[in-house]
Amino acid sequence: MVDEPVRGVTFQRRMSDFEALMWRVEKDPWLNPSGGVVAVCDRPPDADDYRRRIAHAVVEIPRLRERVVPGAGPLSPPHWGPDPEFDLDHHVRHVALPAPGTLRQLYDLVARLMQDPFDRTRPLWFFVIVDGLEDGRGAMFAKLHHTIADGHAALRLAELYLTLERDAPPPPDVDLERVVRESVVEARGASGHADGIAGAGASAIGVARELWQRQLGRARRAAGEVVLWGADPRRPLDLAARTLATVEQVRSQVDATSGAAGGSPLWRGRSRHRHFDVIRVPFDPLRASAKALGGTINDAFVTGAVLGALHYHERRGTPLEALNISFVVSTRGTGGEGTNAFAPTRVRVPAGPMPVEERFAAVRTTMAAGREGARTGGAMGSVAGLANLLPTSLITGVARSQTANMDFATSNMRGAPVPTYVSGARILWTGTLGPVAGTAFNLTAMSYDGSFDMGLHVDPAAVADCDDLRRCIEAGFEDVLEAGGQVVAVAREVG
Repeated sequence: MVDEPVRGVTFQRRMSDFEALMWRVEKDPWLNPSGGVVAVCDRPPDADDYRRRIAHAVVEIPRLRERVVPGAGPLSPPHWGPDPEFDLDHHVRHVALPAPGTLRQLYDLVARLMQDPFDRTRPLWFFVIVDGLEDGRGAMFAKLHHTIADGHAALRLAELYLTLERDAPPPPDVDLERVVRESVVEARGASGHADGIAGAGASAIGVARELWQRQLGRARRAAGEVVLWGADPRRPLDLAARTLATVEQVRSQVDATSGAAGGSPLWRGRSRHRHFDVIRVPFDPLRASAKALGGTINDAFVTGAVLGALHYHERRGTPLEALNISFVVSTRGTGGEGTNAFAPTRVRVPAGPMPVEERFAAVRTTMAAGREGARTGGAMGSVAGLANLLPTSLITGVARSQTANMDFATSNMRGAPVPTYVSGARILWTGTLGPVAGTAFNLTAMSYDGSFDMGLHVDPAAVADCDDLRRCIEAGFEDVLEAGGQVVAVAREVG
């Protein structure tokens, strides 16, 4: 059973193996997979209007009023069920910064909010309207657990409360209490939970049926594959190639020593603490520079981050041979339509001395190989399916050992190309807080209204001087722009 109340996104009733793995891993707060975004506005958003829009979104999207219901043992993934005690006030908050209301205060606030784990008995999201920002500005902060949505799905969710005009008409009033009550009654009727022992038996039978159907589906796919071998003699060879790619991807994901070579000797510490900043680059010059260098804006993005990391180490007299980084590969173009259609991909990029143009080419080539492996190997689902059979302590232990060797993570999303508004306030810029999840820092970009806005989410136990890291990354992007024939200053929207 699925819901599809958001354009291009389906909400499955049961978690995928990958989503279930993210859910289990979060039991170790060090590996928190949640993401967030802060939008700085020209004035404070109207809190009453915003609450009304979120209430309407909760009615439109059942996932926003659902909590996680554990599965019946490790073979059955968790599923989503309505929260009978849903309280909108818990999820929509309104705060004011103390004077003077600097950007540094705002960024520190959202960094602290990101550190707090979700209440696992409630829906996994909340929004905060922030007043008191200097110069009469305001802000909006949103935090979602990654099991609810990846970056693409989160942007589609945002369409329900963002508008293209300042004075957009409000949505119709909704009876949220009635909708919640009816959804609870409907869910109980469908599952038989209200029937005591009989209901428990029915639930167990349902789980057994689902497991049988999964195994039967796998068997049917295997049989169908064999039948096709006679019609296409090359098909077994292609299957073998795909299998080898999958095995290699699995090996790189589960091998605890993978990625141990190279990496930063300065960024070894890890903690739950976070520091946040925003870096902004003009979108068109960055795209033009990427094209001149023979690649995409995503290649320019990752190259700028790599150059920033190298600048940081050069200033400290610490040469590097390689950096261990990760980036996100979207799988929506290959059939993924769920709330999480992506594959995190780890690569090792060379860090020795070379001109910016050669560095750009090396990053582009490395990422292309990693992207191809992620899309053809199909390993993440395989790894997650196996990992979910293991004890949680073992899973989190392996995850810690892997991420401890990762220098930083990156992600890149396409936002609105025109100005947008949130409850009467125009959004000036955004900053995305991607999951650090045991790395030294996460740099997540989202284009918006002619700007390439990046959120720098740092573990200060790993990076001793967070402010200098920001300055070094700014310098890295100026290097990319200059190498592509674009001499443009990087905006500094910092606290």
